[in-house]
Amino acid sequence: MQTIASFTVDHTVLEPGMYVSRIDGDITTYDLRTRKPNAGDYMDEETMHSVEHMLATLLRNGPLGAQILYFGPMGCATGFYLLVRDADNARVLAVLKEALADTVAFGGEIYGCSARECGNYRTLNLAKAKKEAARTLKTLENIDGSMQYVA
Repeated sequence: MQTIASFTVDHTVLEPGMYVSRIDGDITTYDLRTRKPNAGDYMDEETMHSVEHMLATLLRNGPLGAQILYFGPMGCATGFYLLVRDADNARVLAVLKEALADTVAFGGEIYGCSARECGNYRTLNLAKAKKEAARTLKTLENIDGSMQYVA
């Protein structure tokens, strides 16, 4: 069985940040790593779910909306994947930071927060989304423009 690309990254040295995970034609997959892997600090379900609702909505309605294919949590609970068509790394980073800042400043109800809109809407928590967005913004302050994994 061929090893998938994300399993070839050395998770013992990976730090929080934003990385280009892979490029498939015109689609770039970004690894938005919010926590150091295997360090015991993982996102809980409410945090992952809430950030996903906020950022998926904000990104798809933002300046790159037509290019956003997917935003969602990693199963390991240490970050998120963002898939973008025809991506420019600097532009994607700027738009992501804007969506994170908008989440921190948000004062309404989490997008998609009803039984009709979400299959598990009771696990949405705006305070946790805001806290995670602020944490992620801090992580992204000093991102290397190359967004390459360390060897």
